[in-house]
Parts: sequence; C-alpha cells; structure tokens
Amino acid sequence: MKTHYISSEILDLSLIKDIIENHRPLGLSEEAQLNIKKSREYLIHKMKDNATPVYGINTGFGSLCNVKISSENLSKLQENLVMSHACGTGEFVPKPIIKIMLLLKIQSLSYGYSGVQIETVERLIELYNNDILPVVYSQGSLGASGDLAPLAHLSLPLLGKGEVYYGGERLASEKVLKKFNWEPINLQAKEGLALLNGTQFMSAFGIYCLLKSYKISYLADLIGAISVDAFDCNMSPFNALVHLVRPHRGQIKTAEQLLTFLEGSELGLSEKKNVQDPYSFRCIPQVHGATKDTISFVHKTFKTEINSVTDNPNIFVKEDLIISGGNFHGQPLALALDYLAIAMAELGNISERRTYQLVSGLRDLPAFLVDNPGLNSGFMIPQYTAASIVSQNKQLATPASVDSIVSSNGQEDHVSMGANSATKCLRVIENIETILAIELMNASQALAFRAPKKSSPFIESFLKPYRSIVPFMANDRVLADDIHATDAFIQSLNVDAEILFN
Repeated sequence: MKTHYISSEILDLSLIKDIIENHRPLGLSEEAQLNIKKSREYLIHKMKDNATPVYGINTGFGSLCNVKISSENLSKLQENLVMSHACGTGEFVPKPIIKIMLLLKIQSLSYGYSGVQIETVERLIELYNNDILPVVYSQGSLGASGDLAPLAHLSLPLLGKGEVYYGGERLASEKVLKKFNWEPINLQAKEGLALLNGTQFMSAFGIYCLLKSYKISYLADLIGAISVDAFDCNMSPFNALVHLVRPHRGQIKTAEQLLTFLEGSELGLSEKKNVQDPYSFRCIPQVHGATKDTISFVHKTFKTEINSVTDNPNIFVKEDLIISGGNFHGQPLALALDYLAIAMAELGNISERRTYQLVSGLRDLPAFLVDNPGLNSGFMIPQYTAASIVSQNKQLATPASVDSIVSSNGQEDHVSMGANSATKCLRVIENIETILAIELMNASQALAFRAPKKSSPFIESFLKPYRSIVPFMANDRVLADDIHATDAFIQSLNVDAEILFN
C-alpha cells in the first residue's frame, strides 16, 4: 500500500482509481506542508491587530457579511458555522463517494490558498487513512457558496460532533475520537469557511460517475456487439471507411471496438438475408460514440475542478492579498453533470431498443426467446422492466442546472443546483447498469438459438463465466434473480484503466 503524497501533482481519474482501489494511504508532501504553513502564518500575521473586516474571517457569513466579529470570538464563529450549516437530509451519500470527498477536500486545502491549520488537514488525512468516514446526506446543497450542508457534515467529526462510519457501524464521532485518543480540532479564523466553501460534494459525485461511465461505455459496446451477433446483423456499418468520412473521435473508437470484439465471429462472417439492420444496431458507433465524446468533455471539466481551489476568500501570500471571489460556484459542474446524465441515458435508451428487437420473434428467433411461447412467457417482461427504467432516466435527465432559487436574503441570488445534477446523474448511471444487464440476458439467450454457429472467440470467452451464473432458460423461472445476478456480474467486472481512459 504505497502512500500517495498530496502535492501539486495533477490528480486525474486514473490516479484516483489507483488510490481508491488499491487502498493507498495519504500523506502530505513537503511541498504541501510548506504551502499550508505559509498560508496560515500569513493569515495570522495579517489579522493581528487588524480591525478591517475580511469576509468569513472576522465577519458573519452570507447576507451577514457586514456583521463584524470580535477577535475573541473568531474560533467560536468557525465552530458555529460548521454546526449551523450541518442541515443535510435525504439519503445517505454512498461511502465510496464520501472517501473521494475527503480526498478532494484535502487536495484543495493543500495548495496554500485557504489559510487552514496543518493540524486540520492532517486530521482529515487520519480520517481517510483509518477509513473513518463522516456520515453525509445527499440533500441540502444548492451547488453555490460551496456544497455547504454536505461539507458541514463532512467536517463535523473534526469537532467531535456528528456521526461516522467505522468498523462496519455508524457511530457518534465523539466515541471514535476517544478510541483514537484524538482531541477535537479547535478551528481557527477562516477554517470553518475553508472547510465548507468548496465543490467537493459535486466533484466527488462527478468523479464517481465518470469512473462508472467509462466502464459502462466500454460494456455497452461489448454487450451491443453480443446483440449484433444475436440478431444476425450485418458487419458493414462498422467498416472504418464509413467513420473516416464523419470522423467524430467517439464514433471511430466505437466502430473499432465493435470490430475488435466481433473479430473471428462465425455469425458475423455468415451470409445475411437482411440488407439493413434497425438503427439500434446499425448506429451503435454514432450513438455510443456521441456518449464517449460527452464523457471526454465532462472528464476535462472535472480534471480542472479537482485540481483547483474552490473555497473563499482566497489567500495570496506572494501578492499580499486576501480576495473574496466566487470559485465555490458549481455552474461548470452542474452543466457537465446534466450533460453526462443525458448522454448516459442514451446508452440505456438504445440498449432497451436492442432488447425489444431481440424478443420480437424476428430473424428466426422464437418470440420472447423461449421454446413453447404461450406456455412460457420467456423474456417478455424483462423488456418491460428495461422500458420503465429508460422512461425514468428520461425524467431524471431533465437538467437541474437551468434552475436557481434566491437564498441568504438575496446575497446568494444565483445558484447552480449542481448537487441535484450530481445525485440525479448517479441514479441515471446506476439505472443503466440494470438496463445493460437485461440486454446481456437477452443477447446471451438469443445467441444460444444460433448454435451451432458461434460468435467471436472474445465474446464466447466473455460469456462462458456469465452462463455459469445465468444459464440458458428452457422454461419460465423467476427472472428477477437472473437480472440481479447479471447486474452483480457486470459490476464485478474489472476493466483495465488503460482501456477505459484511452
């Protein structure tokens, strides 16, 4: 478990995937330690005997920015901020996302523009390394002023308040601090604001969604390729010449990938009766490819964000300035997350259409992919399930970023609603895993009716372990079990980072 040292090194998806999946502990590089200490020392010096109001350091917050706070109450001000802003509700944020939130908050504070104590950052690292995860709720952020409520819950354990997940239990933070002989952090001037101002809730959801999206994009191509052979489709739409005259990168990559998956397929090489195939098969490169290009755009947006400073105000030691700005505003993320949700929903949309074609009794396949249809309903109703989920995804893909509600007595008069974009996007992506699972069930069943002809060696080797989990269905059985087993199979697949992020 090689330690990852927080520094100015660029955090990217492949590095985050490595840190998370290999359970690498975190540490502060000498560079990060120096940046944090210099920023803190500068702030202490600047505020000493300084009566000038500086937002969030010796003033109230939001529309209370003009209320001056006396020097003896600056620590209490920061503690009150964290407690009063911990107003989260709704579902619990998944633990992997909380872990990413901690990582991204540590990264942002390490650049030396936030003025926090090094002890505060070190405690966040201790929480991360000991897998002590603050309990965070999914609702409460407007996606501007930072993800205030979620980040307040992330910060409560520093004060010995709130709850954490530890050792498979949900416990009071105070209890866990005592177990580790840790004293609560005494927050100093600006620290509460530095912890709460920021986009780490939206960013962590976005990173988690991107990691899933890259994998789903790959699997959509693979499962789509299985359906191509199962429906006895032509191979000509995947010819490179077609895509070179309309050279969208994602389209070209998808066509190449399909040809790779189907290389050596007996079914693919066989003579076809059908001149053309439905769009859900023929246009896989165009549709899947457009989603790939969207994922790439969203990736660039989040790569910039997670390597940035998003709290307020910002401390510029060299320039001898403390500047109040708006880097906490989540508009870039809100738009990107909405775009990602729309693009990923389309993978589910076209997948369900392939499932529909497979069960329709066409191209020498039995109706609903089962012997004795009538006595057996076969795969009739899984298509209903997929259709209902696709419909829900269309509703969830309605952009949240077009909305804004005035808050804080008009001081915060435009917000991004990016947190809602984030939670909706994750729901869409989780739904698509199920839609693809249903397509895989159908495509695998349909291929069995093509015997003795086989698909490609790659596809046959992929399906072998799957068929041991979900075998051919000769007669009706409880298909919910098969859907859940297929979903688990898809989620268990590990795709190499070089393939995913290429």
